[in-house]
Amino acid sequence: MTRVAAIDCGTNSIRLLIADSDDAGRLHDVRREMRVVRLGQGVDATGQFAPEAIERTRVALEEYAGMIRESGAGAVRMVATSATRDAANREDFFAMTREVLGAVIAGAEAEVISGDEEARLSFAGAVGELDPAAGPFVVVDLGGGSTELVLGDGGGVHAAYSTDIGCVRLTERCLHDDPPTAEQVEAAQAFAAEKLGEAFDRVPVEQARTWVGVAGTMTTLAAVSLDLPEYDAERVHLSRMSLERLHEVNHSLLHMTHEQRAAIATIHPGRVDVIGGGAIVADVLGRELARRAGIGELIVSEHDILDGIALSVLAASA
Repeated sequence: MTRVAAIDCGTNSIRLLIADSDDAGRLHDVRREMRVVRLGQGVDATGQFAPEAIERTRVALEEYAGMIRESGAGAVRMVATSATRDAANREDFFAMTREVLGAVIAGAEAEVISGDEEARLSFAGAVGELDPAAGPFVVVDLGGGSTELVLGDGGGVHAAYSTDIGCVRLTERCLHDDPPTAEQVEAAQAFAAEKLGEAFDRVPVEQARTWVGVAGTMTTLAAVSLDLPEYDAERVHLSRMSLERLHEVNHSLLHMTHEQRAAIATIHPGRVDVIGGGAIVADVLGRELARRAGIGELIVSEHDILDGIALSVLAASA
């Protein structure tokens, strides 16, 4: 077996996967970790990383570097997505990753990937366990600063697009009160529809038969929908949510205060203030996919871009 490590640094969280691959190229988890560091704090407004956001990310990355060292992984790939593409002072971030990761594996550092590559990596990670007969699939990676739509099937990706809308970006732009006012929710819905419209114009989702959602907003919404007493990745993975239920969860979260959301055990503390924005994006997506493709439910996968990154490491070392 080959052991590799993958790190996904997004707008809201930084995640680690250490995995072994078998002779068939399938991944077997050794360790999965997630820390909410809010790297994209204020980037939409200022165009720069806040120093405290870089420091939070450094602390988490040093912890991950220790785990990678202890695991004996022979290769690592760290990718950075939406917030890093937008920040004017991104070199401060890269210098930090070179210092931390380079101490574990020579030459290792973060790399910025395009929205298209982000979409393709997400697709590769998301559909590996699904029956190809359920395709074509539209995979949606709903992040903190961007959302990727990918259309594909067992033969690979046919179309992909990344648009600048996500739970952090939408919350900072539109949802200022606690709970947000009806006017703020309406403005957020309109902005989400506008940005997602760019993706729908470029990805022919009418061809899709199955909607798969990945990343922290989607898995959190699934856990809330299931009314779990605590977060359970095994129960969340490949769970199904009707669009009616998705709308109910969205409506409920948007009418809660921060304190009420924080009391829900399945919502990570780092997502409490942005899950309402994420729920709006998911709800708008659901309505459009129902209208355009007749899709009536969402399948939520725990496997996503992180798995795609690990698979890309294996492919590069083959």
